[in-house]
Amino acid sequence: MSINLLKDEGTPLDKQRFTIRELVQPPLNKLEDDAFTRVRVILANGLEQQANRFQHHCSQFNGPLREALASVRRVEHHQQTMINWLLSSDHSPLETTIAYEQVAIEVTAAIAQQEPDPYLAQVYRFGLLEDFDHMYRYSALLDRVEGKDANNILQSYTDVVPGRITFEEHRHPHDDLRDHYDRTRASAISKMNALTVMSGEYQTRDYYMTIGPTFSDPVARLLYAEIASIEEQHVTQYGSIIDPDETLLEKWLLYEANEVYNYYSFVESEPNPRIRAIWERFLDYELGHLHLVRNLFQKYEDRDPAEILPEQMPTPIPFESQREFVRKTLEAEIDLRTDGSKFVDKPMEGPKSLEYRQHMNSEGSPTSSVTEGYVWTPGTELNRKTT
Repeated sequence: MSINLLKDEGTPLDKQRFTIRELVQPPLNKLEDDAFTRVRVILANGLEQQANRFQHHCSQFNGPLREALASVRRVEHHQQTMINWLLSSDHSPLETTIAYEQVAIEVTAAIAQQEPDPYLAQVYRFGLLEDFDHMYRYSALLDRVEGKDANNILQSYTDVVPGRITFEEHRHPHDDLRDHYDRTRASAISKMNALTVMSGEYQTRDYYMTIGPTFSDPVARLLYAEIASIEEQHVTQYGSIIDPDETLLEKWLLYEANEVYNYYSFVESEPNPRIRAIWERFLDYELGHLHLVRNLFQKYEDRDPAEILPEQMPTPIPFESQREFVRKTLEAEIDLRTDGSKFVDKPMEGPKSLEYRQHMNSEGSPTSSVTEGYVWTPGTELNRKTT
């Protein structure tokens, strides 16, 4: 599939319409559909959620763009609805959590390997090892609370072993800030990678904040509270690598281009023809949004979108198991820490984070207690006790 980010016009915005009934499509089959179909669904939901959030914020700062923002934002909302409702009701909140962590691991690992900027690639690898540990903690909780094996969701694509221990992930806010890319020199794919990973982490943080209080189990409530705190750190980290000097329209242009890029990647890798048709439709819709914003960028900033966007689409994100890369990263970088925006060896960690962590953990860490004696094996704790 050939797409030109500077010329393709996609579906005109006034033709992008939905009925209430078509917003709610038949959901995925939890056990029969490939796990990476669910990965794409969850990532797409995060991208649309963040696009909607960004456009709401933009409208508070720019009067002339409000009509365009409102029109695009309504379509983004309906796209998110159709996508999010693809998750089936037989996913428990904990199973959905496992799926969210699989997205964080596999997508971040894939992006880390294609990121051309070595520092940004290091940022992604750093966060990856923490999400990897979250998967392990939630898998233990799923085993003990619901008697389910996380691999029913993961389908053997993702390992269930400890990463950088969550107990040690708590950092002072200043030690979660990173050096941002330079908007005048960074490649378009670096800018889009930042938006993709930040969007995914933002929706994970919001999901944990929403679902955590609904548990009656006290350990589950504590576990979600602790990991939600780390997800807030991740949103801070990934948001800080975006150049704050980008103009509002420059950022909007990048958001739309990134949605085009992601839907293009989904189309290239989706085996389910019904779901692929949704990706194809939304790819065309996002090209329509991009066409609109290109024109607004030229009108209001008198700049050529070619300053920001490449003509040709970057190599699509590979949606496949990144197990070997994750294992190598885990072995090489598990003891990496931060001091301000710098990555340092564990003994050189910033003193602010050491004090912050000591206080946060002073009454215990639920992510540590939930995995006492837990080692993932096929089956569940209930099954092992009865055999």
